[in-house]
Amino acid sequence: MSTEQPDADVDQTASHADTCIFCRIASGAIPSHVVYEDEHLKAFLDIQPIRPGHVLIVPKTHHDYFDDLPPELASRIVHLGQRLGKAMKLHYGVERAAFLFTGTDVAHVHAHVLPMHEKTDITSPVYIEQKDLIFRLAPRASDEDLKQTVAALAAALDRPSGQN
Repeated sequence: MSTEQPDADVDQTASHADTCIFCRIASGAIPSHVVYEDEHLKAFLDIQPIRPGHVLIVPKTHHDYFDDLPPELASRIVHLGQRLGKAMKLHYGVERAAFLFTGTDVAHVHAHVLPMHEKTDITSPVYIEQKDLIFRLAPRASDEDLKQTVAALAAALDRPSGQN
């Protein structure tokens, strides 16, 4: 009897290969407009872009959420996001590019990278039917609330993974 654990990436990918849209895009089963690809990652244009040049980066192995990623794979995604951001700044003539993990639409880790022409680009008015909205800063949290949040998150960071 073997005590070796099966490769979690292979098992997870196999179980999602037919149903996860990003697994299917990563494997080439669904065509995409590929900007970059290597053995671990695929970066392609979002078909519903916030701005032209809006790129999604997905790992080729299935992981539901960014906090499920092995650190080395997360690092690869961030590094590629930095490279794409620099390319976007040069190409689009913008001061900054946005990089974010959202996970709101598809439960397969994906990062968004897009040139920011306006500060609202990542809170995109593209999604909002009502036009001419006015954005304001969120209310300032109290120092006491911030201290409590710091204590709670710091304690959570010190706990072994999987413990609440």
